Amino acid sequence: MIVAVIDSGVDASHPDLEGQVLPGVDLVDPGAGDLGQVDPVGHGTTVAALIAGSNQDSSGAEGIAPGAKILPIRVLDKANKYDDPGVIAQAVRWAVDHKAAVINLSLGGALRSEAIAGALQYAAAHDVVVVACTGNIATDTSIHQVWYPAREPGVVAVAGLGAQAKSRGAGAQSADMLWSGSLTGPETVLAAPAVNLTGAKPGGGYWQVQGTSFAAPLVAGAASLVRARFPRMSAANVINRLIGTAKDLGPKGRDDRFGYGEVDPVAALRTELGEVGDNPLTAEAEPVQADPTPVEGPMRPGGAAPMPSSSSADRELEQRLAGDGREELSAVAGLTAMLLILMAGAAGVLLRNNRRRGRHSL
Repeated sequence: MIVAVIDSGVDASHPDLEGQVLPGVDLVDPGAGDLGQVDPVGHGTTVAALIAGSNQDSSGAEGIAPGAKILPIRVLDKANKYDDPGVIAQAVRWAVDHKAAVINLSLGGALRSEAIAGALQYAAAHDVVVVACTGNIATDTSIHQVWYPAREPGVVAVAGLGAQAKSRGAGAQSADMLWSGSLTGPETVLAAPAVNLTGAKPGGGYWQVQGTSFAAPLVAGAASLVRARFPRMSAANVINRLIGTAKDLGPKGRDDRFGYGEVDPVAALRTELGEVGDNPLTAEAEPVQADPTPVEGPMRPGGAAPMPSSSSADRELEQRLAGDGREELSAVAGLTAMLLILMAGAAGVLLRNNRRRGRHSL
């Protein structure tokens, strides 16, 4: 399954991403000839490894969907920002035209862009799942709403969960569950861990990171798993499966802080759901809620009936994901490591941008 990472580029030479990074495109420096496979910042490499990292030495970055292929599209410059929303729109269209099934956008800004909106409509028309981060409070304290493009209807907007999100369950009320740096609002769709994350660093190393930028790829990875398991399933039904099987947090049902709740890849792969005709995140559609009884094997698209037994590789992946799936997003992703914040400062990795500029979200 192809997941487009629209970001700062991806270091294709990193051991945990070796063989997983497809030729992409560099829209910042088109003459560089690096095909998006060079990352001067590290942000995109970290995002990519959270999706598809292979954890070669058992102490690095292992993604939630290690079988996915990463399509790198560089839009963030060496200061890890973009100034022209048209570049983001171009990247989305390029990803769609190059067969991405899922697009991850760990970036955003305050202002809506008609160009990006048009590109997202293009993605929807071509049956592509788009995931974006809700944004970070610390990046620009003047912004108090979910970043754009996560605010665009139909996009899976992902907020971040904090280190204290331990006692989870339907109706849980603990304010500690939401990461203190996460922007949220009525557009929030899902939540995923945003701290305690080991990221791949360009050059072959690792660092500890936090931010909604790194929650979003966990959901993008889950979407990739669903699309791989159910290859005939539409994007609308993939999204419905993710939100219909999420672990409810906060007030019952969808709320402004956690959306539908914490993404649950195991439940998304195993639970029987009916089909929807339209994206449930648009005004015209309503989500189909999960049947609380899990299905004990892979299903046909829409959950009509069990499919033949999955391959041994599929069963192994499901077992790895299910290892501690009720307390963590994924045992594979190593999300219970001790929290260490990725420091920026003088290096300019964490930037304060004005309201008209796009930014990443460390």
